[in-house]
Amino acid sequence: MPKRRPLPKLQRLGDILPQVLRKRRIALNLDDLQVLRLWDEVVGPQIAAQTRAHTVRGDMLFVKVANSVWMQQLHFLKGEILESLHRKLGKRSVGNIYFYIGDVGRRSSESEAGKPVEIETFPLKDRDRNMIDRNTAAISDQELRQIVRRAMTREIIRRRSAKKRKDL
Repeated sequence: MPKRRPLPKLQRLGDILPQVLRKRRIALNLDDLQVLRLWDEVVGPQIAAQTRAHTVRGDMLFVKVANSVWMQQLHFLKGEILESLHRKLGKRSVGNIYFYIGDVGRRSSESEAGKPVEIETFPLKDRDRNMIDRNTAAISDQELRQIVRRAMTREIIRRRSAKKRKDL
């Protein structure tokens, strides 16, 4: 029986992909993909719910916006968004942002990274956390318990924001 060759060392796809695409003359800028992926994190959940980073061409980021009211507001925030984006990326790969009205679709219950949104990321009061803990303690299935915790958290946040809007 012939001797087996040792398996080659595993390499990260991100290290190999640019080389393969270059050989096949397919243009793909991984920095652009990183900008698109970081958009929701940079702008925060409220703006992210109304926008979608669509594409990057040159140094211009194209962002879909749900409606004209949001588009107007984002024009005022453009400078701050660009600064935050540059800070997050560690470089100035985006020079300008072009906002346009388009279909932003529905937001999934999970973040773009595919991880469930944890309760600690929301500004809850200690009494809210205690109430959630008490009400979910009896659920033995850990995955179901996390789902119920997220639903309760979102409901508390929704009610508070609705009350805040009503008070204004």
